[in-house]
Amino acid sequence: MVTIVAVYGTSWCPDVQRSRNFLDKKGVSYKYIDVDQDEEAAQTVRDMNNGKRKVPTIVFTDDSILVEPSNKELASKLGL
Repeated sequence: MVTIVAVYGTSWCPDVQRSRNFLDKKGVSYKYIDVDQDEEAAQTVRDMNNGKRKVPTIVFTDDSILVEPSNKELASKLGL
């Protein structure tokens, strides 16, 4: 089963809030990393997104990522 390693986001982004609310309601555990508070994490997100700071960027145990996913995409990836 694929699980989430980390959710990179910001406190002010509606897509991050939506994704986190979805994951919380489904009981999915994850590490949340605020890229506004952690410059190294912000750089990691830029590295994963061709220089752009796109959030949420969600990293999974199979080393795949989803960027700004819909709830449907998250559910599909997690087998929910």
